[in-house]
Amino acid sequence: QMQLVESGGGLVQPGGSLRLSCAASGFSLDSYAIGWFRQVPGKEREGVSCISSTGDNTIYATPAKGRFTISRDNAKNMAYLQMNSLRPEDTAVYYCVAKIRQCPSRDHYDYWGQGTQVTVAS
Repeated sequence: QMQLVESGGGLVQPGGSLRLSCAASGFSLDSYAIGWFRQVPGKEREGVSCISSTGDNTIYATPAKGRFTISRDNAKNMAYLQMNSLRPEDTAVYYCVAKIRQCPSRDHYDYWGQGTQVTVAS
């Protein structure tokens, strides 16, 4: 079964850090760009960051710049999102998304994970 599985979410205090992981099974991530999206109930999913298939290029949405770092380990078939200086407004379900050769969008992707909840609260 080809799927993406996220882990690493949880409850963290403002200013804290979390590292999200994305594990691919049933297929190799080598040729896929990986994006992280997040969604708050009642709002559209928004892109957070994207990394190219080789890891050479990364993109960050404005809220993530300077605080989040996307990375990948193709040998382990994994991708990561390191989130620092977390704020209450970062609270959302975070999704790992894969698309062959280019960054995924909300409407154009090949694989979409089930999501992991991140809650930032004191």
